Amino acid sequence: MAAILITGANKGLGFETARRLVAAGHTVYLGSRDAERGRRAAAELDARAVQLDITDDVSVAAAVQTIEAGGGLDVLVNNAGIQAEMTGRNDVVGAADVTADLMRKTFDTNVFGTVRVLHAFLPLLRRSAAPVVVNVSSGLASLTRVSTPGTPAYAYPGVAYPASKTVVNMLTVQYAKAFPDIRINAVEPGFTKTDLNGNSGTQTVEEGAEVIVRMAQIGADGPTGTYVDAAGALPW
Repeated sequence: MAAILITGANKGLGFETARRLVAAGHTVYLGSRDAERGRRAAAELDARAVQLDITDDVSVAAAVQTIEAGGGLDVLVNNAGIQAEMTGRNDVVGAADVTADLMRKTFDTNVFGTVRVLHAFLPLLRRSAAPVVVNVSSGLASLTRVSTPGTPAYAYPGVAYPASKTVVNMLTVQYAKAFPDIRINAVEPGFTKTDLNGNSGTQTVEEGAEVIVRMAQIGADGPTGTYVDAAGALPW
């Protein structure tokens, strides 16, 4: 069984992913920015709580030490993310109103935070016999879909969140090429009801977590450098 870290896992997709992976027999580190919420969530699932703010170098370094002391890491699920352009259940800051500050806030978590965690945990992952990274992306990251009239992605007016997840896809490709011994993939959970989108999604967290759970458990001969949803490969 694998040792798995899930960032942003005290609620939503991260929590459901942790629940499923604990049930499958894995050792799961439940990463949470809020230490107390993380402890409560981990206790509910019989997971291991680790305080982890992916925007903070000190917090990430401390999490590395905790997990290294616990025996190492096989799987990293980069799930933590924000959608700062959502101003209401269905209200989104579009291109006319997006600011550099909004872009910076979004990228600080979704992009720079992901890089910070990847960089910090690479040494532990490379010691694993079958290391895996799952980057939780979005269907809005697909340039093909966003530029194709008639698709839900085309209709989405926001800039910051899709741009940040498109960068996550690029990170996935480049890291997969740089580290061929690690299975590194991007996944699209689907439009899931979570706090991220004001619970306006059209599917449950149980449905959304399926592809994350599946890709977290691939073996050393599994795919790498891919972008998939529950049904299969997605266009970049």
